[in-house]
Amino acid sequence: MSELKLLGKLSAPTRISTILRPSPPDSTLIEVTKMRTFVRVSILTVLAAMSVFAGGRRSIADIEANPSKYEGKKVTVVGVVKDGYGLSIPGAKMGGGAYKIDDGTGSIWVMVTDGAIPVKGSEISVEGRVANGANWKGKNYGLGIYESKRKYTHK
Repeated sequence: MSELKLLGKLSAPTRISTILRPSPPDSTLIEVTKMRTFVRVSILTVLAAMSVFAGGRRSIADIEANPSKYEGKKVTVVGVVKDGYGLSIPGAKMGGGAYKIDDGTGSIWVMVTDGAIPVKGSEISVEGRVANGANWKGKNYGLGIYESKRKYTHK
């Protein structure tokens, strides 16, 4: 219940309704409530962003240790290109191939359906679906990732 303030003298009982008014809300309490709400929303936003960005990123060792857990699932792997085979026709936007990426915990083949393969030594982030028995042009690469997105990173 809100606090009531007395405004004037109580000379007659008939004037009580006109002289009693609810007190204005405490501005400090409102500011504290706003701050708490802001902090809660900020924390939830940061946690949601972390789960989105870090949720799909996996180490190659994790994928190799339990391939059935990741098979058909979208993952992101960050590492250095160690090897690659493919075909690229400049200006025609045609190409394809496979390249091996190493993140320090292991290495895995990445299949590219179109576009050029990255240059050996490139630091990249690859997003794609894990496949056990990944094939490209009739060659089986074992456990691999079918690339859907690639981003070059820098140290």
